[in-house]
Amino acid sequence: MNKLFKITSRLLPFLVVPLFAHVDVASFKNYADSLIPGVRFGMALRSVKQGKEIGNVRGDEMFTPASTLKTLTTAAAIHYLPLNYEPKTEITVLGDIDYNTLTGTVKIRGEGDPNISARYYDDPFYMLNVMVDSIRAMGIDTIVGRIDLDTSYYTGPWKAENWRRNFYDSWYGAEIAPLGFNDNCVTVRFWPGIEIGDDADVALYPDVGYVKVINNLKTTKGKRKNWVYGIDPDKSVITLGGTIGVGIDSASLVLPIRNPVGYFRAAFMHALQNRGVVFKENLSKGSNAELKKFSFSSAPLLSMLDEINQRSQNFHAETLLRNLGAQVSGSGSVEGGRKAERKFLKEMGLDPADYEVYDGSGLSPDNRVKPSTVAKLLSKMARHPNSEYYINSFASPGVGSGAKRMQALETPWLTKFKTGYIAEVYGLVGYIYTIDNDTLAVSMYLNGTNESPDIKNKDILDTLWMRIISYSNNSYQSLMEMKTMWLEAQGVNGLNKRLDYFSKLLLGRPYKLGPMGEGHMDPVDDKPLVYLDSVDCVTYLEHVVALAMAKSEKSLFKQLQRLRYKGGKVSFLTRKHYLLDDWVGEGKYAKIVPMKGEASMMRTMPKKDFFKDHNLVYTGKEKPLKIRYMPLDKAIDMAKKTYKGTMKVLGVAFLGTSDRIDATHTGFVVFYPGKKPLLRHASSQKKQVVEVPLAEYLETRKIPGITLFRFIQH
Repeated sequence: MNKLFKITSRLLPFLVVPLFAHVDVASFKNYADSLIPGVRFGMALRSVKQGKEIGNVRGDEMFTPASTLKTLTTAAAIHYLPLNYEPKTEITVLGDIDYNTLTGTVKIRGEGDPNISARYYDDPFYMLNVMVDSIRAMGIDTIVGRIDLDTSYYTGPWKAENWRRNFYDSWYGAEIAPLGFNDNCVTVRFWPGIEIGDDADVALYPDVGYVKVINNLKTTKGKRKNWVYGIDPDKSVITLGGTIGVGIDSASLVLPIRNPVGYFRAAFMHALQNRGVVFKENLSKGSNAELKKFSFSSAPLLSMLDEINQRSQNFHAETLLRNLGAQVSGSGSVEGGRKAERKFLKEMGLDPADYEVYDGSGLSPDNRVKPSTVAKLLSKMARHPNSEYYINSFASPGVGSGAKRMQALETPWLTKFKTGYIAEVYGLVGYIYTIDNDTLAVSMYLNGTNESPDIKNKDILDTLWMRIISYSNNSYQSLMEMKTMWLEAQGVNGLNKRLDYFSKLLLGRPYKLGPMGEGHMDPVDDKPLVYLDSVDCVTYLEHVVALAMAKSEKSLFKQLQRLRYKGGKVSFLTRKHYLLDDWVGEGKYAKIVPMKGEASMMRTMPKKDFFKDHNLVYTGKEKPLKIRYMPLDKAIDMAKKTYKGTMKVLGVAFLGTSDRIDATHTGFVVFYPGKKPLLRHASSQKKQVVEVPLAEYLETRKIPGITLFRFIQH
């Protein structure tokens, strides 16, 4: 099992358990089940870079996804629809114009524009006023005849099926039609009456004369809030009841209307009146003689995606599903949208049976998904030609439905997600970016949370999500520190000067043996790929050289990995474990310099045994290594002499006494003109990076000698 997955699995018992020991998948399921009585937890993790699943807990079981289902609706839409797609409303003027009077028909065809509202404008009537102004521009101030509304773009019921009954009486469960207005909702605002016992004052916004309010709401003393409402199942009749305290300033409810086409018609009539156009209905004066046609749209597809994935607008999701059906399947209906989505899933190489879909928003409790397939879809969308637009439509900490989520996260830019909630169901899916330029596609679900408070359920998912971010980016702060160092050293030119600058800059840095590994994806050593909280002798050397050689702050990470790994390919097998045989021996970034009085010896590094100890198989050949070195006595003599050349910085390898190792320690030797050589190194004895005279250090060693090498800039 992948190390990242093992780490996250240790977090589950209320997510406050110390990271103590790896658990297998079976144990992990037991932990998940114990989070909340009766809860069922599912999760899947995929590496986009490696194209494989790295974690699975009940990932192949079916879960209710809630609003995370919107990620399928939007994925299919951005796959099939052009980025400049805009749902349109067409107005066709038919008949004759005589003395500013149109005798005939105004035909309005709706194609599912969900934004004829105040969402992007100051006035909910803005788009309707523009439509009427276009008619007025034809010289028309009176219409005698008919207003025909064409709703053929959609088929099927306006009211979504398979939802819980109470959803239809909430703003998020508004009916869907190809012609709609103000999200097919109305705001009911009410104030206490003047005297206790008076009826409350009630107003509608926008009021187009379509919604009727039966006001049984009474004024009572104090600041009591005890109002209730009911909506007729078929008519736009709202009944207010209960009480409102005289001390309350005002209150409001956003409620859905019934029959959105009738609501649109009333709103259009209101716009005609607002713009000074008189309408006299006469059904016998209809006409088929077309005079002019207009087309209007309020917002493009990408704006709709933001509303759906960031702000989780059900109205937009349901509209988009039907639009997708009309555009792809030839049927503007839920079934048409489902057909388009099944086609999309097949094209993406996914099994449509892993998605049981009944709507576009996820409100239906009958929807089912497999977490593993959701993660796979997200992974594929991360490589989609329109991936940037898709991923950027997701929420994040402080944005959209994530406005109050993960507020403790120090690096909110490292994740994009879609939240989900309906009764007893919580979901969180999306992306986590890692320091090694990978993207993790993540899906998490809690089903059966009826006995657990909302705040606890969200905290469980958020905490686990943040821990994955933290673990997969456990070297992020170190990389940021390196970038700051690099930027502050832009005036330092030349490799020797930069090596001197950065090796000096890290003086005093704490020492710790083996602080680095291959990151969260590695099965052998999952310690950070970049780490400056502490260093050992090799990682001190590598960080300094990377800082000195990198051509920009953006290339620091890659430069460090090229230094540490053969070919820059990150894995324990390709790490340059042996300083002279691998690190210097590669000959790409360092080369041994001639040394006065140098000698040589032959040693063979036992790489097969070394990797076998880590349960890996070394397939290369163990070639004898010729080690050139300066014997210890000659090295001490050299180190006691004053240097007379130009300033330079060399690497130094302190040879080991065992024939199974080439070097036991490393660091930098700094040669300043007129001074004796200095050694800068991460000292295990001093427990930090220090600077000492090289001669002083050598006189305490019992080693064969040292090898000096220069660094090569690429």
